[in-house]
Amino acid sequence: MKQLLFAAGLGSVLALGGAITPAFAQADAWPTRPVRIVVPFAAGGTTDLFGRLLAQGFAESFKQSFVVENRAGAGGNIGAQQVARAEPDGHTLLVGTVSTHAINPFLYTRLPFDAVKDFQPVSLIAQLPNMLVVNPRLPATDLAGLIAHLRANPGKLNYGSSGAGTSTHLAAELFKMMTGTDMTHIPYRSSGEVMNNLTAGHIDLAFDNMTLAWPQAQAGTVRALGVTSPQRSATAPQVPTIAESLAGFEATSWHGLFAPAGTPARIVERLSADVARILADPATRTRFAEMGAIPSPLSPAAFAAFIAAEQRKWEPVVKASGARVDG
Repeated sequence: MKQLLFAAGLGSVLALGGAITPAFAQADAWPTRPVRIVVPFAAGGTTDLFGRLLAQGFAESFKQSFVVENRAGAGGNIGAQQVARAEPDGHTLLVGTVSTHAINPFLYTRLPFDAVKDFQPVSLIAQLPNMLVVNPRLPATDLAGLIAHLRANPGKLNYGSSGAGTSTHLAAELFKMMTGTDMTHIPYRSSGEVMNNLTAGHIDLAFDNMTLAWPQAQAGTVRALGVTSPQRSATAPQVPTIAESLAGFEATSWHGLFAPAGTPARIVERLSADVARILADPATRTRFAEMGAIPSPLSPAAFAAFIAAEQRKWEPVVKASGARVDG
């Protein structure tokens, strides 16, 4: 009887092995054709740059073409939706952002995908801090001085952003929540417009793109009070982090690599390991430093936990801001 049970069990194991072997073989053979890396924003931007950087590195590692496709629109939702619906075979990837996976789920009334269930996180790529800059006419010369000035003048100061629901808007809203201060939001169409209006004195302060804000701070047309990353930026190491004075504050514009949910784990692991390799390259790190980006590779599990924490942080901020977009 024991021999019969053993034989039956062995037969089941062999049958199971036969059933799963093709899946393992497919993962081992990957990639078998060119891989699409969908960038859900227009060509020439930061997200596009990261996508093309990975495409070049992956092509060298995996001896296959990796092609960047820009699918812009709806705050990144159009491109993200395409990847969410793609075959989970490792031949379609997404460069997602804090917007597509941590802000849009709470900003849009209807989202054409589930930011958690429809994607497999592969690796965080980079975090880009914004810089808190003020017009030099303000009496505040450091963060403590700014907070004191805001508390003494509730509702009298204003701040600019590159649009409702953007990272520059929500960084300021998070700052308001954590400091118990009140300011008026003035939305613009771009970071360039924000900086122009700040230097002209039309607005009092902004959390803006470092690549625009730091040169202005160096020129003395604005005053830099802090960066929104948890550590100081290599681009401007003399500027403190906001967290040094306001514990727990962090508001970076991050970018990460995703695959459709159900993509074989072995493919995901190979991609994640190669992201880390690409980001460790000295030339890559130099390029990142020039744009104020922080290389931030994470394992798939750690990246999933990071996204969950980001969603917990941004959900109440989006709701408090009152920003809503009909999807």
